[in-house]
This record gives sequence, C-alpha cells and structure tokens, in this order.
Amino acid sequence: MRGNFLKAAQERSLTRRDFLHSAAGAGAWSALSRISPLAASVAAKPRKTVVVTFGGGARDEETFAPQGQENIPHLMNELVPQATFCTQVVNHGILGHYVATASLATGVYETFDNFANVAPSNPTVFECFRRGLDRPANDAWVIAPSNGFNRIGQSNGSQYALGYGAQVILPKHLLAEALGSAHPGLKKLGSLLQDSFESPLYTPPLVDTDVPLSRLDDVLQVSVEDFTAHAQTLSSADELSVFVMRQIMRKFAPGLIWITLHDMDVAHSGAFSLYIDGIRRTDHLCGEIWKMIQNDPEYCNRTTMFILPDFGRDSDFDAGGNGFQHHRTGDPLSRTTWMMALGPQVRQNVTVNRPLNSLDLVPTLGALLGFSTPHAKGDPILEVI
Repeated sequence: MRGNFLKAAQERSLTRRDFLHSAAGAGAWSALSRISPLAASVAAKPRKTVVVTFGGGARDEETFAPQGQENIPHLMNELVPQATFCTQVVNHGILGHYVATASLATGVYETFDNFANVAPSNPTVFECFRRGLDRPANDAWVIAPSNGFNRIGQSNGSQYALGYGAQVILPKHLLAEALGSAHPGLKKLGSLLQDSFESPLYTPPLVDTDVPLSRLDDVLQVSVEDFTAHAQTLSSADELSVFVMRQIMRKFAPGLIWITLHDMDVAHSGAFSLYIDGIRRTDHLCGEIWKMIQNDPEYCNRTTMFILPDFGRDSDFDAGGNGFQHHRTGDPLSRTTWMMALGPQVRQNVTVNRPLNSLDLVPTLGALLGFSTPHAKGDPILEVI
C-alpha cells in the first residue's frame, strides 16, 4: 500500500516538473550549482523570512496543469522563474487546517483535534527563532485566518520555556470586534467574517488575541474607523490579512512573518467557481506579498519567502472523496503538495524532484536563519539553504 502511495506521489512530482518545464520553455531551468547574483550583497545584513501557507491547497488540474495555469499567472510567470521549486512535498499527518499548519510550524506531526482550542505540544519555529537568536517579541508574527488559529504562536510549554512565542493577530476577530453586533456593515462583510469553510456548524469562540482591538492604532497605525472602512473596500478575508501584514512590516519590520491565506478553502461549499476565484486571488496576493518585500528597504535583498499549501485536495476519481471540495481521503493527491522558495541566496529556475516531508520546513528555516530546531523531525532542504 505504501509502495503504491510513493509511486503515485513520485508521478505527481514528475508531472509538476514537466508542467513547469513546458510552461517555461526548454533550457529555462538552471542547474543546482547556480548561485543567485545577489547572494554577496546580503551577507552583512540579518536575514528575514516570510512564510506564506494557504488552507487546503489547490489541485494541479486547477493550477500547474496546462488547463489550470491561467488561474496562477503570478506564480507561473513571476515567482516560479525566480524560485527553487520543490515538486514533491508530502504531508503524512492529519489533514485539518489548524492541526496541519501547526505541524508545519513545529516540524512535528501534531495529533490534537483540529477544532480544539489548544496550543501545539511541540515547540514552534517562532519560539526557536526568538530564543535561539535572542529576538524581541515584535520580531515574530503570525497572521492567521480564523479564531481556531489563535494559539498557534506558542506551544503548551511542556517541552520549552514559555514566553518566546510569536504575536498572533486574527484580522477577522479584530474586524468583528470593531464592527460590533449592531454595525450596519456586518451583513455586507459576512464573507470576510466566516470563520471556517470546512465545518459551517462549528464556530470557535472568540478569544483574546495578542493584539487586542485597543492596540489597533499602536500596532497597525490605523484607527478603528479607518480599519473598518478599509475592510469594506475588500472582497476577501485574505486581502484583509495582507493589509494587516503590510502594516506590521512598516511598523516593526519583523525578522519572521508567517501568514496563512484561506480563501480557496471556500471549496468546501461545493461551488467550483468560488474555489477558482479563491485560487486566483491567492495567486494575486502571493505576487503582492513578493512586491511588498521587494519595495521595502528593510526586506529587499535580504528576505527569503516560502510559499506552500498545508496539504492538497481529493482526486475526482476516489470514491471516498468529493473531488476538489474536500481533503478527507488521504490519497496521494490530498497529501502531495509543493513548495517554492525565493530570495537573494536561493537558486533560481530550479526544480527539486526528490521526495520531501512537510516537516522539513522548520529545520530549513533554522538552518537558513541560524537557530537550532532540536525537536523538529524533518531535515533541512539543502537545495534552498
């Protein structure tokens, strides 16, 4: 059984490689020995890292396959040519958004209930980063899509000293508090405030974030009135998250930012058109985040950005699943994803086709930034460090 899974995952990897080579044209992909020309210019500056994950991911049929590439023009035409692209990243853990993202952030497959209001059991990358490099609290931030993510910034303390976690900001929670239950714009902004696409019957209780509403002006440098007014000009919660990210970059210039985008998980509603819209919006926002990095003197030429899904979605041909709508079968399509890394010291136009584990992200971040990750179970991805 495992042999069949590995074979299917490898086939998915090779297919992605072929899609990318076909789109880029023959000879566009460099050898692994190529070094970015900007590498020398950043040696004297502390490195920064931005991690972009998105909930549930999207299948190749709607993205990297020829029929799907029109949905990801920014990824295909702007980001992939500058990146080392890993075609086979396998998630062997629980396929729920919070628990899977927590696993990415700890480098250990967490096993808690996806809908539980609990912290990860294992030390997070944010704790290792801050403690290992003696960084202040404002140097690590998580921008999360829903209330269920409120405790992802720091582990439960059973294996690591408390007090080194990231500051977690929940834009939906801030917006809900800013509007209040009687605000006339509440109904209009319902799509921005929906907490979970996966289980409409479950809404986690509102919790205190590390950035309460009273600190909007201090942290985001925006008034409550301006924050709500700006939100009403947006079409999605992910756009609000990127707005918040931009404000945090301007105010604190943190060395580690983790942002989780969630729009494409509207696929759980069963509406294919909304799923495609979510993919296109995520593609656009990934391009915008990279532009933000390049246009900010605190980040330009010293920042590595990682983009990866937490996991995939079901195949159309698995009787136990619902195709694009869910990720419940555990088949190779729902577990085998990809990752790209961009930055001044990352080789460009390179594909890595060997099998990688989703747990490899944390050790890679540690090796890249120079801190230890002793509890993580993965291995550094040598091709991107």
